[in-house]
Parts: sequence; structure tokens; C-alpha cells
Amino acid sequence: MAGGPKDYKAITSSVNDGIGGLREHGGEVLKAFGGLSKAAMTDGALDKKTKELIALAIGVSKQCDACIGFHTQALRKLGASDEEVSEMLGVSVYMGGGPSLMYAADAWTAWQQTGG
Repeated sequence: MAGGPKDYKAITSSVNDGIGGLREHGGEVLKAFGGLSKAAMTDGALDKKTKELIALAIGVSKQCDACIGFHTQALRKLGASDEEVSEMLGVSVYMGGGPSLMYAADAWTAWQQTGG
């Protein structure tokens, strides 16, 4: 990859800065999105870790760098293992083909950047 791997800490920090600016001008939409996020990610029939694995898979399939960054951070905090993340990324590649493989590689880089 030209220029080395993506810096997911910088990507998520930059997006957080942008969200902060949007909050000043479109606070109601962001407040509603925050409520949606909280409701979607609350433990239910699926636990939070499973939901975060799903969210990361969708981030890979949608080729969303910030999604990959945020959801790998959340998974690290929730105690996901290397095996869980790599197995989910394998399913993402299976379902999405070559483009998903490229973003699965990026997601693995992001996962590694969160430390262990």
C-alpha cells in the first residue's frame, strides 16, 4: 500500500472532530442518530460484541474507513479475540469477494492498531 497502512486512530479522531462541528449546526439529527445507535447496540437477543462484529462486517462491505476504526475500537473494549475478528472478516470476504478482501485487510490493520 503506497504511503503505508492507514492510521485508524487519526481517521476516527478526524471524524469525531467533524461530528463535533456538525453537532453545532445539526444537533437534532446527530442526537437522533446517537439514540438510534444506542438502541441498536444495546444487549438483547444478540450481545453487544456480536452486534459490533456485525457492524464491522458491514463497515468492511461498505468500505467505510471510519466505521472500521470505530468498530474495531469498540470490539477491543468488549474483549473480542483475534480469532473472533479474523473469522468474521473471513465471512465478510466470502460474502463480498475481492473488494471486501481489501477492506478486511484494512480492518485487520485497524484491529492491530487498537493494541492487545
